[in-house]
Amino acid sequence: MASAVLVVDMLRGFLEKGYPLYCGDKARRIIPNVQRLLERQLARGSRVLFICDHHLPDDLEFRMFPPHCIEGTIEAEVIPELAKYPGEIIPKRRYSGFFNSRLEERLKELRPEKLIVCGVLTHICVLYTVADARNRDYEVEVPVDCVASPDEKAHVFALEQIEKVLGAKLTKVV
Repeated sequence: MASAVLVVDMLRGFLEKGYPLYCGDKARRIIPNVQRLLERQLARGSRVLFICDHHLPDDLEFRMFPPHCIEGTIEAEVIPELAKYPGEIIPKRRYSGFFNSRLEERLKELRPEKLIVCGVLTHICVLYTVADARNRDYEVEVPVDCVASPDEKAHVFALEQIEKVLGAKLTKVV
Protein backbone atom coordinates (compact mmCIF):
# COMPACT_ATOMS: atom_id res chain seq x y z
CA MET A 1 0.00 0.00 0.00
CA ALA A 2 1.05 3.59 -0.50
CA SER A 3 1.19 5.85 2.56
CA ALA A 4 -1.18 6.40 5.44
CA VAL A 5 -1.87 10.02 6.30
CA LEU A 6 -2.56 10.55 9.99
CA VAL A 7 -4.55 13.76 10.41
CA VAL A 8 -4.18 14.54 14.10
CA ASP A 9 -6.84 16.53 15.97
CA MET A 10 -7.99 18.72 13.12
CA LEU A 11 -11.16 19.15 15.15
CA ARG A 12 -13.66 21.92 15.66
CA GLY A 13 -12.65 22.19 19.33
CA PHE A 14 -9.09 23.14 18.34
CA LEU A 15 -9.69 25.07 15.12
CA GLU A 16 -12.90 27.04 15.61
CA LYS A 17 -13.19 30.16 17.74
CA GLY A 18 -15.15 29.98 20.95
CA TYR A 19 -13.82 26.69 22.28
CA PRO A 20 -11.50 26.56 25.33
CA LEU A 21 -8.52 25.08 23.43
CA TYR A 22 -8.84 27.09 20.21
CA CYS A 23 -5.35 27.06 18.65
CA GLY A 24 -5.69 30.48 17.04
CA ASP A 25 -5.83 31.98 13.59
CA LYS A 26 -2.23 31.02 12.84
CA ALA A 27 -3.10 27.34 13.26
CA ARG A 28 -6.05 27.74 10.88
CA ARG A 29 -3.57 28.75 8.16
CA ILE A 30 -2.46 25.14 7.77
CA ILE A 31 -5.94 24.01 6.64
CA PRO A 32 -5.38 24.71 2.88
CA ASN A 33 -2.02 22.91 3.07
CA VAL A 34 -3.61 19.89 4.74
CA GLN A 35 -6.26 19.91 2.00
CA ARG A 36 -3.52 19.89 -0.67
CA LEU A 37 -1.74 17.06 1.16
CA LEU A 38 -4.90 14.97 1.31
CA GLU A 39 -5.73 15.57 -2.36
CA ARG A 40 -2.22 14.55 -3.45
CA GLN A 41 -2.04 11.52 -1.22
CA LEU A 42 -5.53 10.27 -2.06
CA ALA A 43 -4.64 10.56 -5.77
CA ARG A 44 -1.64 8.30 -5.04
CA GLY A 45 -3.79 5.69 -3.34
CA SER A 46 -2.91 6.60 0.24
CA ARG A 47 -5.36 6.08 3.07
CA VAL A 48 -6.43 8.88 5.41
CA LEU A 49 -6.92 8.24 9.11
CA PHE A 50 -8.39 11.06 11.19
CA ILE A 51 -6.90 10.68 14.68
CA CYS A 52 -9.38 12.48 16.93
CA ASP A 53 -9.53 13.49 20.58
CA HIS A 54 -12.66 11.85 21.92
CA HIS A 55 -12.73 12.32 25.68
CA LEU A 56 -15.14 11.08 28.31
CA PRO A 57 -16.78 13.85 30.38
CA ASP A 58 -14.71 12.96 33.47
CA ASP A 59 -11.39 12.40 31.69
CA LEU A 60 -8.39 12.82 33.98
CA GLU A 61 -6.73 14.96 31.30
CA PHE A 62 -9.12 17.71 32.38
CA ARG A 63 -7.06 18.16 35.54
CA MET A 64 -4.43 19.71 33.29
CA PHE A 65 -6.49 21.11 30.40
CA PRO A 66 -10.04 22.46 30.33
CA PRO A 67 -12.70 19.98 29.20
CA HIS A 68 -12.53 19.68 25.42
CA CYS A 69 -13.52 17.43 22.52
CA ILE A 70 -15.89 15.35 24.62
CA GLU A 71 -17.31 12.42 22.66
CA GLY A 72 -20.67 13.17 21.12
CA THR A 73 -20.12 16.94 21.05
CA ILE A 74 -19.52 19.18 18.06
CA GLU A 75 -16.01 19.94 19.41
CA ALA A 76 -14.95 16.34 18.70
CA GLU A 77 -15.91 16.55 15.01
CA VAL A 78 -13.40 16.92 12.17
CA ILE A 79 -13.53 20.50 10.84
CA PRO A 80 -15.91 20.90 7.88
CA GLU A 81 -13.04 21.84 5.55
CA LEU A 82 -11.58 18.33 5.96
CA ALA A 83 -14.66 16.24 6.77
CA LYS A 84 -15.48 15.90 3.07
CA TYR A 85 -12.31 13.87 2.41
CA PRO A 86 -12.64 10.09 2.52
CA GLY A 87 -11.02 8.74 5.63
CA GLU A 88 -11.54 6.70 8.74
CA ILE A 89 -12.05 8.18 12.21
CA ILE A 90 -9.76 6.74 14.89
CA PRO A 91 -10.88 8.07 18.30
CA LYS A 92 -8.21 8.62 20.96
CA ARG A 93 -8.26 9.68 24.60
CA ARG A 94 -4.61 10.61 25.14
CA TYR A 95 -1.84 12.50 23.36
CA SER A 96 -0.60 9.64 21.18
CA GLY A 97 -2.88 8.28 18.50
CA PHE A 98 -1.54 4.83 19.36
CA PHE A 99 -2.41 4.78 23.07
CA ASN A 100 -5.51 2.63 23.74
CA SER A 101 -6.87 3.17 20.23
CA ARG A 102 -7.29 0.94 17.22
CA LEU A 103 -4.62 2.80 15.22
CA GLU A 104 -1.92 0.16 15.58
CA GLU A 105 -4.32 -2.63 14.56
CA ARG A 106 -5.53 -0.62 11.55
CA LEU A 107 -1.98 0.13 10.38
CA LYS A 108 -1.08 -3.57 10.61
CA GLU A 109 -4.02 -4.28 8.28
CA LEU A 110 -3.10 -1.49 5.84
CA ARG A 111 0.67 -2.08 5.87
CA PRO A 112 1.59 1.41 4.59
CA GLU A 113 5.03 2.16 3.16
CA LYS A 114 5.23 5.21 5.41
CA LEU A 115 3.16 7.45 7.65
CA ILE A 116 2.62 11.12 6.94
CA VAL A 117 1.58 12.95 10.10
CA CYS A 118 -0.10 16.36 10.08
CA GLY A 119 -2.34 18.37 12.38
CA VAL A 120 -2.32 20.03 15.79
CA LEU A 121 -0.76 20.52 18.29
CA THR A 122 2.80 20.00 17.07
CA HIS A 123 4.27 19.82 20.57
CA ILE A 124 1.64 17.52 22.06
CA CYS A 125 -0.45 15.09 20.02
CA VAL A 126 1.59 15.30 16.81
CA LEU A 127 4.88 14.80 18.67
CA TYR A 128 3.66 11.86 20.76
CA THR A 129 2.00 10.17 17.79
CA VAL A 130 5.23 10.52 15.76
CA ALA A 131 7.26 9.18 18.70
CA ASP A 132 5.06 6.11 19.01
CA ALA A 133 5.12 5.56 15.24
CA ARG A 134 8.93 5.70 15.18
CA ASN A 135 9.09 3.38 18.21
CA ARG A 136 7.14 0.93 16.05
CA ASP A 137 9.70 1.37 13.25
CA TYR A 138 7.43 3.20 10.81
CA GLU A 139 9.04 5.55 8.34
CA VAL A 140 7.47 8.92 9.17
CA GLU A 141 7.23 12.24 7.36
CA VAL A 142 5.91 15.45 8.88
CA PRO A 143 5.10 18.29 6.46
CA VAL A 144 6.08 21.38 8.46
CA ASP A 145 3.46 23.50 6.71
CA CYS A 146 0.74 21.07 7.83
CA VAL A 147 1.36 21.20 11.59
CA ALA A 148 0.75 24.02 14.06
CA SER A 149 0.76 25.03 17.69
CA PRO A 150 -0.22 28.31 19.36
CA ASP A 151 3.11 28.23 21.22
CA GLU A 152 5.78 28.98 18.60
CA LYS A 153 8.69 28.06 20.86
CA ALA A 154 7.12 24.67 21.68
CA HIS A 155 6.30 24.16 17.98
CA VAL A 156 9.94 24.70 16.95
CA PHE A 157 11.20 22.50 19.79
CA ALA A 158 8.83 19.69 18.76
CA LEU A 159 9.93 19.86 15.11
CA GLU A 160 13.56 19.60 16.22
CA GLN A 161 12.72 16.57 18.36
CA ILE A 162 10.73 14.99 15.54
CA GLU A 163 13.66 15.33 13.15
CA LYS A 164 16.80 15.03 15.28
CA VAL A 165 15.72 12.66 18.04
CA LEU A 166 12.95 10.60 16.45
CA GLY A 167 14.43 10.50 12.95
CA ALA A 168 11.29 11.50 11.08
CA LYS A 169 11.71 13.41 7.85
CA LEU A 170 10.51 17.01 7.75
CA THR A 171 8.96 17.96 4.40
CA LYS A 172 6.77 20.69 2.88
CA VAL A 173 3.55 20.48 0.89
CA VAL A 174 3.73 23.96 -0.63
